[in-house]
Amino acid sequence: MAIFRAKEVAQFSDAELVENEQKLRNELIQQYGKVSAGGAPENPGKIREVRRTIARIKTEQTKRQA
Repeated sequence: MAIFRAKEVAQFSDAELVENEQKLRNELIQQYGKVSAGGAPENPGKIREVRRTIARIKTEQTKRQA
């Protein structure tokens, strides 16, 4: 899944925000599953970037609700 920057997230529609958030959450769950099973993540920095992107999406959703 691609990592989105704040400017890109701001251009998404509401439906795209929800869809991308779900995809990113699924990817994050898969990465956490690998770690909890005793494996090492392929790219440790990817987990951080996925979490940040989810936070960007949640921030944009909050802005739109206000």
